This record gives sequence, C-alpha cells and structure tokens, in this order.
Amino acid sequence: MGTRTDHRAELAEFLRARRDAVSPEQVGLPRGAGHRRAPGLRREEVALLAGVSLTWYTWLEQGRRINASPDVLAAIGRALRLDEAGLEHLLTLAQPTAAPIAAPQEAPTALVRLITALQPAPAYVLGPHWEFLAWNEPQERLYPRVAELDGVRRNLLWVLFADPSTRELIVDWDIHARQALAEFRAGTTARRNDPELIELVDALHAESPDFSAWWPEQNVAQFETRLRRFRHPAAGLLTFEYQLLAPVEWPGLRVACQLPVPGDDSAERLSVRHYLV
Repeated sequence: MGTRTDHRAELAEFLRARRDAVSPEQVGLPRGAGHRRAPGLRREEVALLAGVSLTWYTWLEQGRRINASPDVLAAIGRALRLDEAGLEHLLTLAQPTAAPIAAPQEAPTALVRLITALQPAPAYVLGPHWEFLAWNEPQERLYPRVAELDGVRRNLLWVLFADPSTRELIVDWDIHARQALAEFRAGTTARRNDPELIELVDALHAESPDFSAWWPEQNVAQFETRLRRFRHPAAGLLTFEYQLLAPVEWPGLRVACQLPVPGDDSAERLSVRHYLV
C-alpha cells in the first residue's frame, strides 16, 4: 500500500515479508547447518509445507502472471502460520482490486447521536480510511487537538504516528501503535488503491520514522478489545476498554468506544469541566 502497484506485486511483497517472519523451528523444521541468507523460511521450505512446486511458488513470489486457487493460497497461508486476519488479507491481495463499498463522507446523524449517548465515555466515528468523521465531548477532552486537525491529518493513524504528543498521552504507545497499524492494514486492504489512502500512507512515510520502519513488515491483525491507558495532563492516569463497532447500515464506517472499566472512575474524572487542558 502507498504508491499504486499491481496486485501481484503486492501479493509477492506480502509473501516475502511473512516468509522472513517465520522461523524453521516454528513450523517443525530443523534450522540445519550453514548460513541462512534470510532470517525466516527458505522458498523451498514454504513450497514443501504447502505442497506446491518450488518453481511455481518462486513465480508467485516474483509477482509473475500466474493464478492461484483459494485452496492453494490457504495451504500457503498455513505454511506461513497466518491467522484468520492474515489469510483473509492474503486472499484479498490475490485478487485485482474491486470498487470498494461506498461510505458517507460525513458521520450519519444516527451515529452522532450514538456517540453522544455514550458520554461520559470517549467515542468517535471513523471513515473508511480511519479519518475522524465525528467525536463526542469526552473524546475532545481526552485529545483536544482532534478539533484542530484537517486534511490528511484528521486521521487516527496520523494522530498515532505523526503527532508527538500522542506518544506522551498513550501509555505503552509502541505496543498500541503496532497493533493499530496491523489492524489498519487488514481493515483497508480492499481500498489500498484509493487515492486518499495512498496519500495518507505516503505522508506517514515522510513524517514518521516508526511508520516507515514498521510498514514493510506487512503485519495484519483483526481488531482486539483491549485496555488503553492514558497519561492525561489534567485528569491523570486514565484507563478505558477500547471497543470497535461496525454499523450494519454503513459497513464502511466504524464507531470506536472507550468504555469505563468497572470500579474505575476515569470517565468521571475526564468529564470534570473545571480543569484546564
């Protein structure tokens, strides 16, 4: 993703990155004697594990014009120890990009009412490229700069990687940023040639050394509910349960909710209006 490329080249890049990420020991193979040029599996080992010829698999990694059935791709995915998100990503990359599902350019009124009703929990609506479409008051108190952002910068991934203040705000920033990056890649695969998405990825390459270092790793992941902690300059240490909702009526949008944890008063402390942010 980034500059527009042929889907075969994208598939080849993903396969090479995933092969480098799997050690022989992980798939029950001996490391063997001699020096390995790559840290992960050799092509012949992937071909052996997947039950395909070395020549055919080499052509696939070279981006040649060959076709692979879903069953064969699934076998390769198992050889590369891909999880469900990784396998779905692999199958999507193997197909030419189709027209993505249309999504509203603005947050529907119903979703604005939803995130308002979730107060005092911070919540926001994301567009198909993870752009912020709407947010409630607690979210703006948690991250006041959201109201100042515009263009490509009004985007959750941009906020995570290109705003230095976010690294101070989010406890264990690197863990959450890596997870979000893997979820972003998995969630935007079908839109990878959208001009807006290409602009975002290219801008992040230029702005964030961490993004540039981690993006080529080709990690993908499904969303996981998790706790997020924040070092808020006025409200102190805050803890929320991070949830992501997919509205059936608008499948291209997502509603992110940062819910109060039972027995914790983070939402109440964030809702106090008399402090200075």
